[in-house]
Amino acid sequence: MMPPQLPPGSLIKIIEVIAILVGAFSGFIEARRKRMDLVGVFVVAFITAFGGGTLRDILLDKRPLFWVSHQEYAILIFVLALTAAPLIQHLRQIVSERLIVIADAIGLGMFAIAGVAEATRAGMPLFIASMMGVITGIFGGVMRDIVCNEVPMVFRDGKPYAICAFFGCWAYLLQMHFGAQHDFALWTSASGITILRLICWKFDMRLGR
Repeated sequence: MMPPQLPPGSLIKIIEVIAILVGAFSGFIEARRKRMDLVGVFVVAFITAFGGGTLRDILLDKRPLFWVSHQEYAILIFVLALTAAPLIQHLRQIVSERLIVIADAIGLGMFAIAGVAEATRAGMPLFIASMMGVITGIFGGVMRDIVCNEVPMVFRDGKPYAICAFFGCWAYLLQMHFGAQHDFALWTSASGITILRLICWKFDMRLGR
């Protein structure tokens, strides 16, 4: 099975921006929960938003890193940290766990599909491309939790997380292999990951222990 040829990545960039915003939001919430100051809020949001994509680019030997070549991404997180941190401090009591889980699930779907699409564009074999998608999807949250002195959620809650990303990445790869329209494959696969993760959370589905 040969890697599919991808069209220009304008839609991938849109998905990437959405993922960055959602990732930054979860970083803001976690940092405020830990009562971090403005610098801490920015660092945690930055790591959450860019950690997975940075690791992907390093493994793909892609230079410059995606947020270095698009400095507007870093500027966006900086501005959001300045403006959102005081607001989140006041809203912290009313931000529910459900909202955080939903934001995290959206970020997982968007990041994973952006990752697998970039890896496929780089000519990676299909299995490696799917793993790059998983890495992109989960490692921002892993690094966020480590910085916040928590066991990463992906390793402790027992509910399918990385597996959702893995299945979604293969859904994207198979759609592309069989000639699906690229935008359709991107959106359906990202949405599928998000919905699958939320279903697992809603019905408390857990991996065997």
